[in-house]
Amino acid sequence: MYRNILLAVDGSEHSLRATEEAVKIASLIENCTIELVYVVDFSKAKDEVLHSYGKEELELSRRKKLLPIEERLETNNVSYTFKVLRGEPGPTIVEYANKGKFDLVIIGSRGLNSLQEMVLGSVSHKVVKRVKCPVLIVK
Repeated sequence: MYRNILLAVDGSEHSLRATEEAVKIASLIENCTIELVYVVDFSKAKDEVLHSYGKEELELSRRKKLLPIEERLETNNVSYTFKVLRGEPGPTIVEYANKGKFDLVIIGSRGLNSLQEMVLGSVSHKVVKRVKCPVLIVK
């Protein structure tokens, strides 16, 4: 069964819903652990750095985005670890998932606006096409 779950999040409402589904699955499986992954996108990281007062403030603002997600996991007593990755979200998640021994990847369905999604393809679409294990996309 799904003992080792990769939960890719970005702090959006979609990733919060993905977290809720991950909690449901994890609560049904004994010794299930979730690896929470947040990818710092290089194209957006420059802007974050320019508007912050230092490394500590930058890390704090990123963790604040993910606080509701971590609270959901802790409230439901789900065992999890947290990892920050750097790079373009789609390929970075795919590479990390394929290198790890994950039974399931869970990701929210959207993050980009409609135009960007048509031109670039969504992160979730890239993940589902290239990850070798099962993928759950949450609407």
